[in-house]
Amino acid sequence: MSRVSPLKAATLHDVAREAGVSLITASRALSNPALVSDKTIERVRTAVEATGYIPNLLAGGLKSRRSLMVAGLVPTISVPQFLPTVKALTETLDAAGYQLILGQSGYDHSREQKLLNTMLSRRPDGIVITGLVHSPAAREQLRRVGIPVVETWDLSDRPVDMMVGISHVKVGSAVAGFFLARGWQRLGIATGDDHRAMMRREGFIAAAGREVPSAIVPAPSSVEMGRRAMAELLEKDPHIQAVYCSSDAFAHGLMIEARSRGLRIPQDLVVCGFGDADFAAHIDPSLTTARVDGAAIGRIAAQMIIDRCQGRAVPQPVVDVGFQIVERESTGGAAA
Repeated sequence: MSRVSPLKAATLHDVAREAGVSLITASRALSNPALVSDKTIERVRTAVEATGYIPNLLAGGLKSRRSLMVAGLVPTISVPQFLPTVKALTETLDAAGYQLILGQSGYDHSREQKLLNTMLSRRPDGIVITGLVHSPAAREQLRRVGIPVVETWDLSDRPVDMMVGISHVKVGSAVAGFFLARGWQRLGIATGDDHRAMMRREGFIAAAGREVPSAIVPAPSSVEMGRRAMAELLEKDPHIQAVYCSSDAFAHGLMIEARSRGLRIPQDLVVCGFGDADFAAHIDPSLTTARVDGAAIGRIAAQMIIDRCQGRAVPQPVVDVGFQIVERESTGGAAA
């Protein structure tokens, strides 16, 4: 009985032999092309394609102390508001020769700590975290590692290192002010229980000047949970006029439940979401929402990492990208 041996991975020696150059020349062509001619670079690249050689970035990183990898932590990739940030992070880092390795914490602080430890054990050149690092131990750990760290989608006067995001308290306050300015007094909140959503709730209540009926669900919120939240709010106040939701998907579910109960939007109930997801402008009625430029957060965070890795100072280590309320049909505005 014959035994089939596994295919042997191509090595740098194979590339050098295929290109007809020395081993050191092949190495320089791949790791430091400025030291060799364009003709030699082309020969080596052709040899790489012919042999299927994959450079050992870990070995190169041990010599240069650079992994060319940036770790990114998000609560969950399924939340639409984070997708533009991840896309912009990936594209901006890639253009500078870095790759993003993504991990999901699932809104679980203990899991976030484990994930952070795993990521740091891979020696990334930088790390981008969605939200604030709350654990004192984790904050100290990140400072000791000494790599660039960017906390995103939040603001604080005590960042671990750098930060780009928004004030969630101000978002909640602005939505409550928007409701009150249009004469709606019977207010409600449907929110996830994660830190950022609860900070928006805090700002909303502060601006309203009183407690308001709230439906609080485990994050991440969803269309299904939105329907349940609407039912809960109607039990608390059958004549509720305006509801702020912690996500657009949550708001969509809430609107579906309201309409199933015979409520007209916006004539009987107005609704505002958060995040300005792709679908928000296209559902019926279109959804008023608080828009945040998630792509800008990703681009700025990536550039902060790149600048620090390449020895350049970051003149503004804390950046507030701001937000805006986009009024659509769910609060009586025009369709987008």
